[in-house]
Amino acid sequence: MIKCDTESRTCSVDGEASAPGLTLGKKQTEYVVHYIGDPMCSWCWGISPVIEGLAAYCSAQGIAFVLTVGGLRAGGGDPWTEPFKAFLRNEWAHIQQVTGQPFGGDLLSRDTFNYDTEPACRAVVTAAMMIELQELETFTVLDFFKAVQYKFYVEGQDPTQVEFYRSICDLGLNFSEFVLLFESPMMKRRVEQEFKSCRSWGINAFPSILVERKGERTLLAVGEVSEAQLIARLEDVMGRAR
Repeated sequence: MIKCDTESRTCSVDGEASAPGLTLGKKQTEYVVHYIGDPMCSWCWGISPVIEGLAAYCSAQGIAFVLTVGGLRAGGGDPWTEPFKAFLRNEWAHIQQVTGQPFGGDLLSRDTFNYDTEPACRAVVTAAMMIELQELETFTVLDFFKAVQYKFYVEGQDPTQVEFYRSICDLGLNFSEFVLLFESPMMKRRVEQEFKSCRSWGINAFPSILVERKGERTLLAVGEVSEAQLIARLEDVMGRAR
């Protein structure tokens, strides 16, 4: 069951916690900031500029920044009906009003659409692996994540189709290699493990931001939040640890 809450400014998914199975990124630092989101989560798109600012702050301060996908609507399940489209239209209009982020209407004019976020999440995980293996510095997984968000929410394109990612891969990844990895059983298992890790951390609402130190995780924010608030909370946690 998927729930979008106007008051808390989150999207959430029901689910039991599972055993953690992910290792952190290869960058070893005292603190690790975890951003848990879904490229097809509307509030995650709403705070995209905030997350970009947080990532830049972490980079400047030598703090590792790790993006983990949450699987908001993995597998789909919501019939593409007029009531569901009306719900999305109202929700997106509200988020645009609150955050200023743009939303297009082309997607909502489609007769059919499977709101399955697993392929988009798997695409992000695939891109992350390729970026790490190729040691890219000019194209990050957050860049890929934001490009998926824009193409979905503003341009109204379908992230469940692999061709959706061709133009995004042109920013720094070989599309043919991307497709081979994206469609592999390995990547399907890997993205499922990310979903399970999120649940094991007690996270089922997106966006969520955590900070980790020596295996101890502290929740910084769930839902819409300003960049200044996030950085102040992070600095407060680090100050108390000294």
